[in-house]
Amino acid sequence: MNRKLSILIEEDDNGFYAFCPELKGCHSQGDTFSEAFENIKEAIELYLETISSEEITPLLSKNIFSTSYEVSFA
Repeated sequence: MNRKLSILIEEDDNGFYAFCPELKGCHSQGDTFSEAFENIKEAIELYLETISSEEITPLLSKNIFSTSYEVSFA
């Protein structure tokens, strides 16, 4: 079965931080966006290998929404 998972990547002073909101505690980092993206994909694969099929189903049925909101400030 194939399912899509969300991956969020944030840039900060130390590089890029990536995490998967559906999988609590599944996160990684990298010096570049591409490195962080590859690292989080590997982290997701490893995470899914450590849990049972019964545990996977409720995690993959979550709906995660991402949007942006523009604000003005002085």
